[in-house]
Amino acid sequence: MSLETLNHIPVTLDHTEILKKLGMKRDEERTRVKRLMEVAQPLLSGRAAYRVCYMDERLEDGVIVCGTRFRSKVLRKHLDKVERVFPYVVTIGDGLEKKARACGDLLESYVLDVIGNIAVAKARAHLEEVFKNRFGLDGIATMSPGQIKDWPIQDQRPLFSLLGDVESTIGVALQESFFMTPAKSISGLYFPTEVPFFTCQLCSREKCPSRKAAYDGKLAGDYGLLE
Repeated sequence: MSLETLNHIPVTLDHTEILKKLGMKRDEERTRVKRLMEVAQPLLSGRAAYRVCYMDERLEDGVIVCGTRFRSKVLRKHLDKVERVFPYVVTIGDGLEKKARACGDLLESYVLDVIGNIAVAKARAHLEEVFKNRFGLDGIATMSPGQIKDWPIQDQRPLFSLLGDVESTIGVALQESFFMTPAKSISGLYFPTEVPFFTCQLCSREKCPSRKAAYDGKLAGDYGLLE
């Protein structure tokens, strides 16, 4: 299947959610955040690109998808009985990023950065619902190169190669460092699953602001990730 794109992904900011993420409670803080939300909202440009791909081969330390090899034992285990996967990139553009960089107030720059993190997560959540509805999937999970040691960030390169010209379609480019520009972009593989899974369950990093699930030492052991 050729590269599919989604433009104008709706991203609606929630004042209460952002305040909770920032840990701000005072009235003056609430007012300041609301003002920055009003600045941020028109700068958000949610877009996504994805392909529907099929499994070619399952290896001991990874998989081959549409002729592209990914090295990850965790990914290999999750795709053991999966035939169809969805490589993707989602972004909110660089408008908010530029505004945050140009901001002379460090606190306001930080708040805008947090708003950007929340916004790109909402854009990905929208893409997830698109996958569920368009392809009749009940359960779905995602993994991204660099999230855990088992799947190194260097696999961003084959992921982008598999997708094709993402830069001209949605404006996301992969740098030599394997990071993306705009920075508020997320890439990875979605795949069907019957058991809810978050890579956070395999990461022991404490106080992670993006954590969606508690670290599960037993699960990490099952995947052979305990040192």
